[in-house]
Amino acid sequence: MLQRTLTTPIYCATIGIEKVRCDITEEVHIMATIQKRGDSYSIRVSCGYDSKGKQVIQSMTWKPEPKMTAKQIEKELNRQAVMFEEACNKGYQSKAIKFEVFAEQWFEEYARPNLRNTTYERMLQLRKRVYAAIGHLRMDKITPRQIQAFVNSLSKDGANERTGKPLAPKTIRHNLSFVSDVFAYAVKMSVASDNPCAKVTLPKNEQTEKKIYTPEQVQKFLTLLNDEPLKYRTFFNLMIYSGFRRGEMLGLEWKDVDFENNIISVRRTSNYTAQKGVYTDTTKTRKSQRTLKFPQETMDMLREYKAEQDEQALKCGDKWVETDRLYVKWNGEPMQNGTPYFWLGEFCEKHDLPFYGLHSFRHLFASLLVNQGVDIVTVSGALGHSTVSTTSNIYCHMLEESRAKVSDAVSSALDFTGKKKEPKGA
Repeated sequence: MLQRTLTTPIYCATIGIEKVRCDITEEVHIMATIQKRGDSYSIRVSCGYDSKGKQVIQSMTWKPEPKMTAKQIEKELNRQAVMFEEACNKGYQSKAIKFEVFAEQWFEEYARPNLRNTTYERMLQLRKRVYAAIGHLRMDKITPRQIQAFVNSLSKDGANERTGKPLAPKTIRHNLSFVSDVFAYAVKMSVASDNPCAKVTLPKNEQTEKKIYTPEQVQKFLTLLNDEPLKYRTFFNLMIYSGFRRGEMLGLEWKDVDFENNIISVRRTSNYTAQKGVYTDTTKTRKSQRTLKFPQETMDMLREYKAEQDEQALKCGDKWVETDRLYVKWNGEPMQNGTPYFWLGEFCEKHDLPFYGLHSFRHLFASLLVNQGVDIVTVSGALGHSTVSTTSNIYCHMLEESRAKVSDAVSSALDFTGKKKEPKGA
């Protein structure tokens, strides 16, 4: 550890093999070291240790002006070292900082206070793969080509260690988004001059058609549900008739249900992370807060379920936890997020039905609206998408098929060939 005075500038460095002595009048700790490299000087400052106990080093390069004397170089080099150390002590980040080090700072300074908990947890899970690829690289040395190579590798066989297959397109987007978000913050903090991710292209993946239940399968599903607990009968009826997301379903409270007008409002979500457990959160976007009308039969079933839940609360007595949630455990605590998913999987296996997951009911809801000719703006609003373009991108195939039907309908109604159509029954 080097020491310097506050009153008299000093020059602590190694120039070639010659060591310059440091005069000390007041003991002030300094972690700066200087090394000559060709006709330039490297100034390095220790900035403590990261979360893994590894020393964090920041560095800068200074090059003397031509015709500077040795004494002038010494004086100016000392000044540069002191200024750089003080800047580092005040939070300055050198552009030479490694991606992993800066990303960890991004998590603490930006991600934790600003991101939704689910997004924050997802970013944390992406660290291992991203850090292995570019974590050791300096922020100022990372190129678009390096990030492109990393992104391309995720679409190759073996990227998913569990299945041996490429990562899902959505997961690849999340990895790139993580890197891009870190660089965006770096630009804002003047650690990077630009975001190299802006020049990266996501690999083209074959679009797999979303699997949804046919009307016949849904009818069979609803019929079989009649023999199941009322809790799950109402849960899946609501999903089919609303297209609500899982978190939105589990976040429903009885005050959101208007039995008089047969409407239900989405105002919050129920989410889960390993760190927080089950917790209540805001909706995915502002437009996710919405109100939908339901058939009388569904509302009658829901009323019956409310009475059943009230009876269960009386049986539990002091053990009952009042949360006002529709979907709860036996003691009133919010239902675990994975419970409906696993229940549906067992139900489908028992009745020899295909298992497409909970989100398939949301796709089913959207497809029914599109096939009935409901306009895209209304469909987007019912789904709670932030923009109409989101709806168009997700359900472009369905929309194209619907538009084709419109064209066929017009063609069948009008004759553009000049041939006279005989009236039906003639």
